[in-house]
Amino acid sequence: MLIDMAKKSPLFSGKKKTAETETGPAWRILIVDDEPDVHTVTKLALSRFKLDNRGIEFINAYSGEEAKRVLQQEKDVAMAFIDVVMESDHAGLELVRWIREEHKNRSIRLILRTGQPGQAPEEDVIVNYDINDYKAKAELDSRKLITSVYSALRSYRDIMEIEAAKQTQIRYREGLERVVKATSGLFELRTLHHFADGLLTQVANLLNLNNETLLLTCNAIDAMSKELSTDKLHILAGTGQFASHHEKAIPESIEKLLKRALEEKTCLYEDNLFVGYFPAKSGWINLLYMDNIHAIGDLDKKLIDIFAINVGVAFENLLLNKELEDTQSELIFRLGDVVESRSKEAANHVKRMAEYCYILAKLAGLDDQQADLIKHASPMHDIGKIATPDSVLLKPGKLTEEEWQIMRQHPAIGHQILGNSERPILNAAAIIAMQHHEKYDGSGYPDGLKGEDIHIFARIVAIADVFDALSHERCYKPAWPLDEVIAEIEKGSGSHFDPALTTLFIDNIDKFNKVRLALSDTN
Repeated sequence: MLIDMAKKSPLFSGKKKTAETETGPAWRILIVDDEPDVHTVTKLALSRFKLDNRGIEFINAYSGEEAKRVLQQEKDVAMAFIDVVMESDHAGLELVRWIREEHKNRSIRLILRTGQPGQAPEEDVIVNYDINDYKAKAELDSRKLITSVYSALRSYRDIMEIEAAKQTQIRYREGLERVVKATSGLFELRTLHHFADGLLTQVANLLNLNNETLLLTCNAIDAMSKELSTDKLHILAGTGQFASHHEKAIPESIEKLLKRALEEKTCLYEDNLFVGYFPAKSGWINLLYMDNIHAIGDLDKKLIDIFAINVGVAFENLLLNKELEDTQSELIFRLGDVVESRSKEAANHVKRMAEYCYILAKLAGLDDQQADLIKHASPMHDIGKIATPDSVLLKPGKLTEEEWQIMRQHPAIGHQILGNSERPILNAAAIIAMQHHEKYDGSGYPDGLKGEDIHIFARIVAIADVFDALSHERCYKPAWPLDEVIAEIEKGSGSHFDPALTTLFIDNIDKFNKVRLALSDTN
């Protein structure tokens, strides 16, 4: 096997000089023939050939088997002249069949040449073999040879252009699928922290890169200032060397790029860097910095533009949802405070309850969304007490049986107030209000539910409520020491409380006590 580049043959002494003016790589032609003179004559006849201002590079093989090895190693071979009779009477035909059927090369243009037409009749060969032309060596003069090459190379060029167009369409389709997949995930994120982490992940997926990134945000009003200070750029998340970058100052080189993106209100594509500009209608602008990009193609830029639009919408929806949830949560806390202050409960009771429930929910394996839900809903556990008379609610001594029956009505009243809502927080609060006085052994009220028939939210609240009630002063009792509170909760395991949750609570008592001290009524 021999790849005969132009500089190796005296017939092409001038090729190096003309190659400097060529507009693209040379067309690669494979000559497969066991006669060396055929190789020489073919090169001589095509020595001045050019198509689209591109010359020819010849590759030589002297048998069918050698040609197979060449084609397995060499890329972008445009056409091949193949002799029919070489190491066997049908070596050329066998090579053609191998190229099309085993090597799966449908693009290369194949021209059969034979000095013995009787060995392989033209009609049979054309019908049975996927070739592009069939020539007898005797009739293939210089003019016809050049004509055949022009025809074959133009055909190959057109096939490559069609294939490139197909690949472009495939990349566009795959790219759009990546955009849809990436942005749809952002709409599901429910916190700014998760949004930031998700955005970094999705941009990396979008560009098929694994680079170091930095995500920042700033107020649009601050961005209008020509003297924008770095303390107005809030770092949301980072990866790689920027993973803990929120603890450091932004490097001056990066700061200049970020300010430029804000001034020009567009994404920046520098040599090895990318700065994404993602504005939101809410008045905030997100900035994404990525290094080690090397090169972002035109397709990637278009995908990023589409992605930026969707990110803006996702961020806007996220802020609106967060505002609604924050408003709901604040109203719930305020209503909870009203109920607890009326019953003379500890001032920070509902705040501590929210934190206790969140911690225990996470320890119990609930996901972030469920843990957030119980955190926001738990302050409403005693909302039904709003209908309990002061004579019962504020009585310092032991309740009579009649008064106790009145007190036991507050779970059902709370459920009536909160039930039938389509809001997840109010739905959760209604369940908690109804079931937080149920006991694990079925001796609780109002429905005598038992074990896991009691919603896990209510089982969590039951432990948190008793812990906070016993560890703080109430109108009818002083605060208990912590060790006595723990002993009482352990005593209720399996009867009052879910035993698995009780174990988790006691094993992690330091976490709950830390909250108790931080939100003490004396603070």
